[in-house]
Amino acid sequence: MPRTIQPVSLAEKAYHAIRELIVSLELAPGAVIEERELMGRLGIGRTPVREALRRLAHERLVEVYPRRGMFVTGVDVRELARLSEVRVVLEPEAARLAAERATDADRAAIGELLEELGAGGRDDRELMELDERIHGAVYRAAHNDLLEATLSQYYVLALRIWSMALDQAHELEEAVEAHRALLEAIQNGDGQRAAETMRAHVQNFEQAMHRVLLTV
Repeated sequence: MPRTIQPVSLAEKAYHAIRELIVSLELAPGAVIEERELMGRLGIGRTPVREALRRLAHERLVEVYPRRGMFVTGVDVRELARLSEVRVVLEPEAARLAAERATDADRAAIGELLEELGAGGRDDRELMELDERIHGAVYRAAHNDLLEATLSQYYVLALRIWSMALDQAHELEEAVEAHRALLEAIQNGDGQRAAETMRAHVQNFEQAMHRVLLTV
């Protein structure tokens, strides 16, 4: 029996749209968030927008100050270090579990991502989008919803830092291409290699972003 695809709610649409504005820095760190402006821009009503903003506040992309308003959270190098301390522990575990638990459907999705990696010809934003889909596929293949939710939240915070450094980062394509060994290890069921590859990736990302942000 074919699986029923649930419709995406307006709040979910608002969440992804506003999150993209924040991650892409179109809503810059420290910027004031105007509900009415977002409602007009997205063509979505007040209630879904507010629900999305509450979710983003929970994920530390938005800060709410009583009587002052709502703002995009700031970013600093110290946040990058804290994120890396968490990700370097959890991301390798997700990769190990993915190698051990991946279903046939998971491996088919990973195979498609490997084909995309070989295609080339993408700009920086497209590479970042591919990187996000790769990490999302690994988290899903781990089949632990709590781990997936936690890592998805931390990944978005790291992605915004990546966006800040984008103009100065010249190793983007190589960083995304480095996922090939990770995906192949998961496809082959090699949990140890998957974990080691993911750990190196997170550490290299932190070091590269730290170097860039110190010069921004």
